Amino acid sequence: MTDVYATAADLDLAPAGFVRAIEELPLVDHHVHGVVPRDLSRTAFEELITESDRPVPEWMTQFDSQTGYAILRHCAPVLGLEPHCTPEEYLARRARLGAGEVNRLLLGATNVAHYLVETGYRGDELVGPSGMAELTGAPADEVVRLETVAEQVAAGGCDASSFADAFARELWERTGGARGLKSVAAYRHGLDLDPEPPSRAEVAEAAGRWLRSGGGKLTEPVLLRHVIWAGIERGLPIQFHTGLGDPDLDLRRADPLLLRGLVERAEPTGVPLVLLHCYPFQRHAGFLAQAYPNVYFDVGLGVTYTGARSVALVAESLELAPFAKIMFSSDGWGPAELHHLGAVLWRRAMARVLGRLVVDGEWSAGQAMRVAAMVGADNARRVYGLGTREESTG
Repeated sequence: MTDVYATAADLDLAPAGFVRAIEELPLVDHHVHGVVPRDLSRTAFEELITESDRPVPEWMTQFDSQTGYAILRHCAPVLGLEPHCTPEEYLARRARLGAGEVNRLLLGATNVAHYLVETGYRGDELVGPSGMAELTGAPADEVVRLETVAEQVAAGGCDASSFADAFARELWERTGGARGLKSVAAYRHGLDLDPEPPSRAEVAEAAGRWLRSGGGKLTEPVLLRHVIWAGIERGLPIQFHTGLGDPDLDLRRADPLLLRGLVERAEPTGVPLVLLHCYPFQRHAGFLAQAYPNVYFDVGLGVTYTGARSVALVAESLELAPFAKIMFSSDGWGPAELHHLGAVLWRRAMARVLGRLVVDGEWSAGQAMRVAAMVGADNARRVYGLGTREESTG
């Protein structure tokens, strides 16, 4: 059976400059977090290059994974090492350079022209949007996590009857300069929520239960529905975590198809609903993006964690959805290696998948570059109102 993905030899047959054009394409990373500004021990580094929240067993290393091998292949040369060096060599070089220089080098090599930085998860441990802009010279805007705003409102003191109004005020205040919102309902309950907006009485009753239990992490399903619908009313694009994540998530309840009721109920509002990551449900996300005009998706985190196999993942993401409905993200959090890999592996995958279509005569080189530019940047600029690259850089 013929391999459906382009080999290096195949790409040599593609029009001159095709692969280089994809490598040089300025990207919009529409869902990312900040980098960690401090130096990391080996243990700390390995714990941050996996979605597991358990300690790394002493008999193994996280470098023996698709992500680990991708770091040694694609990040090592950026830090002045040979590809495929040992983990010990890599970490020693990283330590000598220091976190600041590592972040500057790896972020600088991504050619990301705009970052949308989600700040709701352990944001105090990371460089924020302004810090990302300073490190990279690229604009960086905020994406606000809905559940975090609700938790801050509860922590600030309110009673059950006033929660809805207090949340609405705080959400509008927090999002004055934001480009989007995000929900982690997949983690807090699962995506199999009732799609209807709850009544004011239901919200007050649920807020009473939550506040009497001490507030804290928002897992109350009625309130999760409420903050999502308040976000829809706010009118900014809403990102939803779907698919893979750490063990705090029940993957069975993170299938984006479970959002179909909400998608249909929210469709008349015109608010974009953006499905993040999606792996291993990328084909499900593609169906939703084809069927519903308000649905967009990416395969962000899945690209980094599938490493050399991300070519297959990216190919599947391009099967069904209109190309205007797909976006690029890295979901980098912590080590700048994850931000760098998100970009370099996506470019590599797009070059191979689209290059094969060009070589086979299915697409023209112009069509392939048009799709790469749409997915890599143009769709996000349209959805989040970022304007053209020339406008954003002044």
